[in-house]
Amino acid sequence: MTKSNGEEKSFDDILRQVFKGALEAVAKVFLKMGLTANAITLIGLLGTIAAAVLIALDKLFWGGLLLLLMAPLDAVDGTMARLSGKSSLFGAFFDSFIDRYDELFIYAGLLYWFSLRGNVVGVMLCFAAASGAVLVSYARARAEALGFEAKIGLMTRVGRSIVMIVGLLFGIIVVALVIIAILAHLTAIMRMVTVWKQAKFRDHEPN
Repeated sequence: MTKSNGEEKSFDDILRQVFKGALEAVAKVFLKMGLTANAITLIGLLGTIAAAVLIALDKLFWGGLLLLLMAPLDAVDGTMARLSGKSSLFGAFFDSFIDRYDELFIYAGLLYWFSLRGNVVGVMLCFAAASGAVLVSYARARAEALGFEAKIGLMTRVGRSIVMIVGLLFGIIVVALVIIAILAHLTAIMRMVTVWKQAKFRDHEPN
């Protein structure tokens, strides 16, 4: 099996390492309040749905601001599970599962916003960005299921969130969607190539 020994880190991993101290401080506060990691995951989902509704109602700035407040919860829940000693396989699955809904709800809000304005280009950009996001996540999940690593690429979940939030806050959502669409699909292709290289190496390993 071609497994990483820790050398390969995603953009998300790097940011979590940089902000490890802050994440642990917030996680400890939530744990003292009696909250669980799964509860924080669900709170993040509800906040994201609220942000999507704001976006659909033409309140892009406020939707972006709410997303900015909700974004750290995506990392805090995992930190809480680790600190509490209650990490589980289902918890990890549940977190990743809800993350996909989080992201797609925002695209749904934007699709509604663009469709009300008859902006076909905006609708297609939403599709391009959303499909790229799904493929990035799928590439890693499928690769890991086969025993490979596929974390490379800049436009990971955190990267996409940062670009989306900036686009909403500064009124450049079309630019943000173009960036996400291009870099997400590029990231997915890069992951496919890296898996191909690992598979090629494994296929030629002596039995």
